Amino acid sequence: MQKPRTLGDLRKSNYRSVSVKDELRANLIRKLQSGEPIFPGIIGYDDSVTPQIANAILSRHNFILLGLRGQAKSRILRSLITLLDEEIPYLEGCEINDDPFRPICRACTERLRECGDATRIEYLPREQRFVEKLATPDVTIADIIGDLDPIKAARGGHALSSELTIHYGLLPRANRGIFAINELPDLAGKIQVGLFNIMQEGDVQIKGYPVRLPLDVALVFTANPEDYTARGKIITPLKDRVGSEIRTHYPATLEHALAITAQESWTERDGSGRLVVPQFVREIIESIAFEARQEKRIDKRSGVSQRLPITCLENVVSNAERRALVNHEEKIVPRCSDIYDALPSLTGKLELEYEGELRGADNVARDVIRQATARIFKKYFDGVPLHSVVQWFELGGKLKYPDGASSEEVYAQLKKIQGLLEKPDFRCQGQG
Repeated sequence: MQKPRTLGDLRKSNYRSVSVKDELRANLIRKLQSGEPIFPGIIGYDDSVTPQIANAILSRHNFILLGLRGQAKSRILRSLITLLDEEIPYLEGCEINDDPFRPICRACTERLRECGDATRIEYLPREQRFVEKLATPDVTIADIIGDLDPIKAARGGHALSSELTIHYGLLPRANRGIFAINELPDLAGKIQVGLFNIMQEGDVQIKGYPVRLPLDVALVFTANPEDYTARGKIITPLKDRVGSEIRTHYPATLEHALAITAQESWTERDGSGRLVVPQFVREIIESIAFEARQEKRIDKRSGVSQRLPITCLENVVSNAERRALVNHEEKIVPRCSDIYDALPSLTGKLELEYEGELRGADNVARDVIRQATARIFKKYFDGVPLHSVVQWFELGGKLKYPDGASSEEVYAQLKKIQGLLEKPDFRCQGQG
């Protein structure tokens, strides 16, 4: 069926325009009724964050996600476009995507008066209805709201006070869509004032001229909880106008964390099936993040991002890949020792307290790796009799092999340890 291309055709099609928040609400209701996942690919939030976001959308709220880095806040906001219709009609050439039935900009109002039902219609896909801005101190009110354009005024012969001279900012250009601001408290105070005025009254002042723009927009934000307080950098009137405040969190269980890392990490590199990552190696890598979040020498206010185990696993696989290439081995099998070679992927993601700075990032990371290894070792071998293995080391036994040693060399060294390969649990682990 051919799409309506004029305002008259659109009227005949019985199209009914709805606000963006009603649109989000209607599509969410359909997903809930059909049992579809609301945010595909978001793991570990099914019983905590996702229901709260659903409640905010059903309530037609603007909302903010509060959480430390690496908690999928930006990804959730970008996923909101799946709750928008595939496309919507708007007046052709309009900078702010005016609703054909309810235009708000002066240019479209005048064009509609001149052309009537012959006014041309275009269609806006949902991907173009999401506008995102990272808040930085240098963002200006002109970037967000807009400014007067003297060149536009001169070319059109308009007075500077005319709405026809406005160069619209990001927020008006997000009209009939979603406007997302990451790290909201980093915006200057006067920009925050401009935002809450739009959220509540819809009035904007540009260069001292009052312009009323009743925008149809869903506002969503992210922030660090430390900044989003009265002692932080957020102004209270803006905080008061945010409908729902939703706390995100790191994975609560090792299983959720493993699933996230497996989903996000780049490990299957050539599609040949050569890579075999033992489960215990994956668990040690994941436990590094869990241990780091409890480590007193690491700043808990900054958090330990979920990107840490993702990049660590990728580095561990790369180290094993390099070794397999040098030794001409068919299989790529990471070892626990490969985790120490992945230190560059860890140290940059750890914000240290004073005590940690004194010890050094490398040493703190090594301590955390040892704690994670002990945690997973205990999980697999708690209660397993290892007396003969311990005795072998106590009697002077040593196990040494270079980082680039082949699997055969390592296996030959392991066979020297009395009773080690006789343990069924160890044989199982050795098979990877």
